[in-house]
Amino acid sequence: GAQGAQGEGAQPSLSHGMARVVLVGNLAQLTGGVAEFDLSATSVKQLFQQLGELHPALARHLEDGVAVAIDGQIYQDALLEPIGPDSEVFLLPQIAGGSTPT
Repeated sequence: GAQGAQGEGAQPSLSHGMARVVLVGNLAQLTGGVAEFDLSATSVKQLFQQLGELHPALARHLEDGVAVAIDGQIYQDALLEPIGPDSEVFLLPQIAGGSTPT
């Protein structure tokens, strides 16, 4: 079912203080089709650790490099970026053929 995504100020109380994490593209295939998570991570590194524990198949791809967008700002090297309690974090598969950041 499609849920209305007009979430301005209408956050359910149970997700208070948790960042919304959305997997984009084929990343959701690695989590059994689950594309949205509410996690209490305060940095991208912690977020990756939590996601990797929940879904080991996804962990390898997180380490290989995904683009991370936090509240609409895309970071290529995002591990140390802070995540606010009400942030929205999108994980996007890296475009194939690009150079791998070291």
